[in-house]
Amino acid sequence: MSDAVSVAVKPHSSKLKKKYRRANDRWSALRARDQGADGHFFYSVKTTGVYCYPSCSARPPLAENVAFHETKSQAEEAGFRPCKRCRPDLPPRNEREAQLVAKACRIIEGSEVLPSLAALAQTVRCSPHHFHRLFKRVTGVTPKNYADAHRQSRVRAALAKGDGVTETLYVAGYNSSSRFYDSADNMLGMTPKAFRAGGIGETIQYSVERCCLGFVLAAMSARGLCAILMGDDPKTVVQDLIDRFPKAKHQEAVAPLREVIGQVVRLIDNPMLWGDISLPLDIRGTAFQRKVWSALRTISVGETVSYSELAAKIGSPKGTRAVASACAANRLAVAVPCHRVVAANGNLAGYRWGIDRKKRLLEAEQN
Repeated sequence: MSDAVSVAVKPHSSKLKKKYRRANDRWSALRARDQGADGHFFYSVKTTGVYCYPSCSARPPLAENVAFHETKSQAEEAGFRPCKRCRPDLPPRNEREAQLVAKACRIIEGSEVLPSLAALAQTVRCSPHHFHRLFKRVTGVTPKNYADAHRQSRVRAALAKGDGVTETLYVAGYNSSSRFYDSADNMLGMTPKAFRAGGIGETIQYSVERCCLGFVLAAMSARGLCAILMGDDPKTVVQDLIDRFPKAKHQEAVAPLREVIGQVVRLIDNPMLWGDISLPLDIRGTAFQRKVWSALRTISVGETVSYSELAAKIGSPKGTRAVASACAANRLAVAVPCHRVVAANGNLAGYRWGIDRKKRLLEAEQN
């Protein structure tokens, strides 16, 4: 699904095992209540007779009362019983939570109508308030956002396959046609009928110009710029546009649209003009994608953020992978500046139009 985070339980790697091999590292993890250390080792407290996960929320014990164990079996063989607070006899909390959320996700995906928050919470044996917070913390989105994303994915897939609009409406779980059509414009960027037909009936004007990064194509729909694409030659970028709207009518732009498209080239060649030029944009995507793209447009010229920082900025700290996917789906190069997002270590991560172009864009903005 395009704007939800996949929920997966990852096995412990040998690399992480080595990280927590030294007593000092284990003690630091214990003091920090590091959930990432859960399952890599356990600690026992001789004054209480229990053993715990490193992330246990119990009051930190004195160092002289603590012993470390490789496995829960070793702790139990040494005479310690599992803590009733952190339940080290069960899988680590983050795995248990991921499994609960995954179960809720499958319920949402299999339901024609979104179950109520109370019903979902009851299924996984949580209070509604706790479940809502847990779901958002694990996936980066609320249950409703996740359901909307899944429904939009079903709509796109069904219409692209050629299914009828009415059939798609009800299969995707919309209980009224008005709600479906109210959201269709932002979801699809056009009417459902036109999307189903591959953009038929829509006219897209475009122009290809040479710029400092090769060639750039800017395309205009009736609502504004719907694509800014870069490439090494005109033929490639025009074909990219045609592939996106195979049944739309494509025309080379005429004035005054050529002036708007000319501004795109000036922005690429001189990023410092961003404060002086405003472009009409036709931004098409899911609710989550639009949220990410909106946040991208608040990053100032010359600045960069990491994917995790961007995820936190939009209120989805666990949604780093979904944020990266939204950046990759961006069709408006430079206007929606996904080139300003870098890896956590500062390295240039992937860029739809090539790492070299990303590097040159950032260098131009920072000089």
